[in-house]
Amino acid sequence: MRRIVIDASVAVKWVFPDDPAEPNVRQALALLDDIGKGRAEPLQPPHWLAEVAAVASRLGPGVASDAVLLLHAMDFSVAAGPEIYRQAVELSVDLGHHVFDTLYHAVALCSGDAELITADDRYFRKAARRGGISRLAEYGKSAPG
Repeated sequence: MRRIVIDASVAVKWVFPDDPAEPNVRQALALLDDIGKGRAEPLQPPHWLAEVAAVASRLGPGVASDAVLLLHAMDFSVAAGPEIYRQAVELSVDLGHHVFDTLYHAVALCSGDAELITADDRYFRKAARRGGISRLAEYGKSAPG
């Protein structure tokens, strides 16, 4: 089974799959299907649901509350510990990027076998050299590992 970390840029596509401003929805829904079928196992940082709730509240206040309840019900495993926060801070300093974004990547790197999947191309360009990260746009182009 493939272990993955999903950042808010991906989860938001699950909430707003019909939004024409959201590219790569097909890949996001394929990822969600893989989770539902047990082919992918999410491991998330503690703040993931709060971040998705914040974006959903701004983009679709009428659906945000229900969306957050549905995402919470998925009961994704959460990883937190000093080594994750230390890694997130180190990534933040090295990449010049916000800790809330680097926490997702830190979970992937500290887990040893997970990969961050992001639709945030700006972060991907900065962080790809660190490994443990792939773009949502590439999801499904190769067989899951």
